[in-house]
Amino acid sequence: MVPTATPVEFFPPLTALDGVCHAFLTRIPGVCVEADRDTVLERLKSPHDALRTELGLGGSRRFLIAEQVHGAEVVRVNRGSLPDCAPGADALATDDPGVCLGIYVADCAAVYIADPVRRAVALAHSGRKGTELGILPKTIARMGGWFGSVPEDLVVVISPCIRPPLYEQDFAADIRRQAAAAGVRRVNDAGTCTGSDTERYYSYRVEKGRTGRMLALLAVE
Repeated sequence: MVPTATPVEFFPPLTALDGVCHAFLTRIPGVCVEADRDTVLERLKSPHDALRTELGLGGSRRFLIAEQVHGAEVVRVNRGSLPDCAPGADALATDDPGVCLGIYVADCAAVYIADPVRRAVALAHSGRKGTELGILPKTIARMGGWFGSVPEDLVVVISPCIRPPLYEQDFAADIRRQAAAAGVRRVNDAGTCTGSDTERYYSYRVEKGRTGRMLALLAVE
């Protein structure tokens, strides 16, 4: 376990599950974010990689991410998937323990979905647009088709994200309603507003686009 002083958060409903490993990497001290997105992500790569290794989410695991186009495309991945960044995708799902899923956020929510019965997980990027497009219910439906997951077995966690009054739409509340409507009984919202604590989190809205990205990580043990 990484000491609590480091820029990592864990969510108790996921920590309590056997066979699931997760983390939420927050603001990395000392990394300059006065640059475009790709440059900042390159600057964050080394500390993010080091933290993944320390958390047991690096090493021989393939690190796979989504392109994140604010859409609702869900892609199933495994250790043989190419490329490392799934084009056009905003959600990834797997039952392969050789994979670590990653989603970058800076006000949008990372939505963790875990099926402890069938040892399958998914990670979705859900901001205003993705939520309106129903990326969470689409991901839940795909998990049912791919892994046999049923909503009653799923655990859903919504990461820190921007919220009113700093943002005009409470999409975290919309995500909670969508999860419940899909039949998920265990839904947990971190309840934290990224824009209200820029010492701890990156916020695209508050920092006017010149910011970094948090990194959500999820894997099957």
